[in-house]
This record gives sequence, C-alpha cells and structure tokens, in this order.
Amino acid sequence: MLDLLVLSVTSVTTWFNWFNPFPPGKADLQPLEFFPWEQSAVFKLPEFNRDRLSQTIVDNYLQKLTQQGFNRDRQGIWVQSGWDISASNLGKIPLPAASLSKIATTLTALSEWGANHQFTTDVYFTGEINHGVVTGDLIIQGTGDPLFVWEEAIALGNALNQLGIKEILGNILVTDKFYMNFESQSVTAGKLLQQALNQSLWSSEISQQYQQMPIGTKHPEVITKGQVKQIKQLPINAQLLINHRSLPLAEILRQMNIYSNNQMAQMLADLLGGADIIAQSAAKIAGFPQAEIKLVNGSGLGEENKISPRAVCQMLMAIDRLLQQHDSDLANIADLFPTASKDFVGTVKDRGLPKGTTIKTGTLDNVSAIAGVIPTSDRLYFSIINYGRPVNYLRQQQDNLLNQLVQPWQLIPNNFNLTQKNNWDLGNPQRNQLNTLN
Repeated sequence: MLDLLVLSVTSVTTWFNWFNPFPPGKADLQPLEFFPWEQSAVFKLPEFNRDRLSQTIVDNYLQKLTQQGFNRDRQGIWVQSGWDISASNLGKIPLPAASLSKIATTLTALSEWGANHQFTTDVYFTGEINHGVVTGDLIIQGTGDPLFVWEEAIALGNALNQLGIKEILGNILVTDKFYMNFESQSVTAGKLLQQALNQSLWSSEISQQYQQMPIGTKHPEVITKGQVKQIKQLPINAQLLINHRSLPLAEILRQMNIYSNNQMAQMLADLLGGADIIAQSAAKIAGFPQAEIKLVNGSGLGEENKISPRAVCQMLMAIDRLLQQHDSDLANIADLFPTASKDFVGTVKDRGLPKGTTIKTGTLDNVSAIAGVIPTSDRLYFSIINYGRPVNYLRQQQDNLLNQLVQPWQLIPNNFNLTQKNNWDLGNPQRNQLNTLN
C-alpha cells in the first residue's frame, strides 16, 4: 500500500514538472499586487440617478417659490423610497403640519386597537315593557364611537321597533362617551338620537340622509315622553336591549381622513389619552426622535402642532407595516386615506395628482401641507409642508412637483381591499345584536 502511495506522489510531481512553464532556475513566480477591493469595478454599485434627479427637481421647485416671494427656510420637504432619501429640505425640522397631525392619530389608534376594532353602543331599559311601552328609562351607554350618525340612529330605532318597542315613558339617559353627528357633548348627542328615533320629528337633513340608505329601510317610530339626561354609571336594574357595533376602525379612520374631520380626530385623540400621548406613541412606533413632533390636539388645528417632514413619512411607513403585520385584510395605507383616481370627494377632489397617489392634506391660514405615497415599485413616500399664501397656488405647485418627481419611476396598480367590504355601510342593521326578552 505504501509503495502505491509513493508511486502516486512521484507521478504527480513528474506531471507538474513537465507542464510547468517556469522550470527551476529559469523564472520565479512573482507575487500579485494587492489593491483595495472597493476600487474594483466589479464591486462598484451603480449610482442611483433618480435620487439626484429628485433633489434637482425639488431645488427647482423651491427656487420657483422663492422667486414668488416665499421664504425657502419655511418650506419643508422629504422624499423617500425604501432606505433611499431622494430629496430633503428642512426634513428633520418640526413645522406647522395642520391636519397631517391626523396621521399620528391614525397610527396611534391602529396600534392601540387594531384595524378591526369596533366601538360598542349598548341600549338598556329600566322598568317593564307592556304592549310596546317602556315604563322606565331608555339608557344609551357609549364607548366613544366617533361615527355614530343619522343612519346609525335610524337603524337603532328600527331595531327597537323590531323588539316591539314603540314608546318610552321615562327619560333618555346617556353616558359621557356617547357621541352623535360629531357632537361630543352627551346631552346634545342624546337629543339628536331622540329626534332620529321618531320619524315625525325628522328634519330635512335627516330625511336626506335616510335617502342614502338601502331601499326598503323602514322609518323608526319610537315616541319618547321624558328628557335627555347624562348619567355617570349604569343603573343596577338596567336590562340590555341592543348591542350596537360601530363600523370597523379602519373604515372610521378612512372616513376621517377623506374629509379631514376635526371632530372625529379629536374624539379619537381624547380616547387615546390626549395629544401628548399620541405624539409619544407615534414617535416610538415609527422610530423617529420625539423632538420632531409636538401636538396640542388630535386634529391639527393651530400652528402649535408641529411635525418634521421626515417624521410624517416615517409614520406613513409605520402604518403600512402595521397593516401588513397584523391586518391581512387590508393592503396598505390606500385603505385608510383618500387616493387619486379612486376617491372623488373630500380633500383629494380637484387635485392634479399622479394616478393612485394616496394622500393626507393639511390646511391652515398660512399652511398648505400634503403627504402620502405614490405606488411605484419601491413605494415613494413624500411630505411637503408649505408656509405662506395663497394656499391655492401652493396646492397647484405641490401637484406639479409630485408629477415631476414620479416621472423616473414606474407606477404600479394599487390594491384596494377595504372598499370591497360591502357590509360596511352606515346604518347596516347586521351590526345590531338584539336581546330578545322573554
């Protein structure tokens, strides 16, 4: 065996010497010269020209505003795709953000409750029910539904009729978290409900909203004899009649953002603990310094609400992540905010935006802001916060800027999952669970 091994090694040596182009004594092997690997063309990454082009487009936009008398040092911009920062001006400086503050409210609400959360409004009674007449009080216990409106009240009245209830001899008692028609004062909200429960008390406004409900919806007839009063806690002898569930939080947020409804935003902010809590939570969830956001309310009213353009984009990206991680029924923020070429009402109306652009706008006397995402392959997030007048001119320039920015990118179709839910209509009786009394 050893002889065979020696023979093999000898044969290999002979073969190498025969093929060696540098026989001993004639030439020596020279060591290769080392060079930094990153200087090799093989390892050099191509330049991302779209980023440089985006910054050039933004600089030209700012120059044009300056020529029109606007102060460049008060115009905030941040454009980002994935990890790439395409353009920035005052990107990390908190600026008056107006209703872009609702993005923080949206993010915090999603994180706290989840997109499928539904607020409950429970209906109780005291006394007895004799031949459709409640001898005691009707009690409304709310939990903060910010979108309990005429249609919801009409459906609730029809549910009472379905239980055989036609008249209330006592009072209507409401808790402090019962809201209606964006009215957070409980007694006022209770009086609106009292009006909606009885068709003979309807105003033209109620009748108009009724026309939006499905054909064949009945007219409620619940006569109330007493007054509307606020209570702090449920009476111990109260009996449950109806458990009403609101629209899912995702649809509530979508309606709030489409119309930039300040009352809804403030109701949600109060339920979440106030403006300071929302600012802290949004910064933590989205991962930006808390110094880049300062809120005094949940709606964005007032220049005291300040957010940096970068923080706005980070919050939008965080909302996308939350939806992808926890709510598979929703595609992305296009399910929660108005989108060009899909929505034709609210703040997206009359805007000249790239097709499929999802936005949130903000407007004050001296502030015009817009933020959102354009559906490109890398999802182009943007935030533009302008300061000055006239606001209409600034809106036109924002739309022009976005159309220029998107040119190097390829638009892709958006997937809209939320609006395909056909049981999310206001006043849908399926969201009323009746407690049949024996």
